[in-house]
Amino acid sequence: MKAQEWQEKQEEMRREVVAHLLERVAKDTYPSTTMLDLIEQSMGPEDVEQYVDVLMEKVTQDQYPSYALIDRLRQQVGLHPASRQ
Repeated sequence: MKAQEWQEKQEEMRREVVAHLLERVAKDTYPSTTMLDLIEQSMGPEDVEQYVDVLMEKVTQDQYPSYALIDRLRQQVGLHPASRQ
């Protein structure tokens, strides 16, 4: 397998992993921090919108959403102080 083919295969596998993790998080009432960390470490720029959509769904469905989810959401949309530096 040529280097270019391997890079394309890796990108395809990364997208599949992120898609699977996003599906799991979407289904989980209380997604694990580990799962969210894995998504954030693995996602590409093209995955951010879907990740934000999943987080928004979690935050808006819960009467008392977790601060951790809100903070992750803020960070992804550029409202977190750490993302402004």
